[in-house]
Amino acid sequence: MAGQLILVGTPIGNLGDISPRALEALESCDFIAAEDTRVTMKLLNHFGIRKPLISYYEHNKRMKGEVITARLLEGENCVLVTDAGMPAISDPGENIVDKCHTLGIHVTCVPGPSAVVTALAVSGMPSGRFTFEGFLSVNKKSRREHLLEIRDEKRTMIFYEAPHKLPAMLTDMLDALGDRRIAMVRELTKVHEEVIRTTLAQAAARYSPDGGEIPRGEFVIIIEGAPQSDSAEDYTPGQAAEMARSLIAGGMSLSEAAKQAAKATGLKKGDIYKLLVTEEKSVTDEESF
Repeated sequence: MAGQLILVGTPIGNLGDISPRALEALESCDFIAAEDTRVTMKLLNHFGIRKPLISYYEHNKRMKGEVITARLLEGENCVLVTDAGMPAISDPGENIVDKCHTLGIHVTCVPGPSAVVTALAVSGMPSGRFTFEGFLSVNKKSRREHLLEIRDEKRTMIFYEAPHKLPAMLTDMLDALGDRRIAMVRELTKVHEEVIRTTLAQAAARYSPDGGEIPRGEFVIIIEGAPQSDSAEDYTPGQAAEMARSLIAGGMSLSEAAKQAAKATGLKKGDIYKLLVTEEKSVTDEESF
């Protein structure tokens, strides 16, 4: 009989936030799969728990995933943890969870702290509808493409960011999304926890690479959605085509760019596509002379 994979949420800063059920799961399992075994070892040592550890992270997830599922199929029980918060959320754990379901291995969860909802709750930003965008790509083109795709997102948006990448992130966001209200939540549940309610322009200036404040701690960035639009007439076909051209410049195909521009503006994809093709043909004809 196969064992089970148990997802366990661990504290995002304050060790006092661990639940009795989480401790019970860690104590009773056969082994623990951890994003960083050194981080998890500190947690286990704090609570006097001794268990075999196996590393499972982005760059070894395929190989170690095979090892873990083989042991589960043999009847062992495995607890999966990430460095902080819930595993499988913006985390390679999602891959092994999917694999376990495919193999018929039972997956269960001991819920725990999550930086996403904790930051949103303490921020005071609109929380009726929100979208979690995770980390932006370190690749500038991919990052720009991502931001342009969500420029007209009406829901509150939540991002993660490391301190050393924060200045560039804020600058790119201001350029793509325009100035709007944000909340910057850092060092959640720790001694220096801070909620900074400001605007994108003020935040970009505060953490400017040219003499600005040096960011410290891990950040959750919460940004208000785009203003509600009453009709698609707010966008002209030319503006939609310009949006699509920006996406194409970032490496997106013409068809996909037209689709994304249509989604953002409310205009028809076919109309935007025809306009782009017409412009492209016009440029080609001019170059042929």
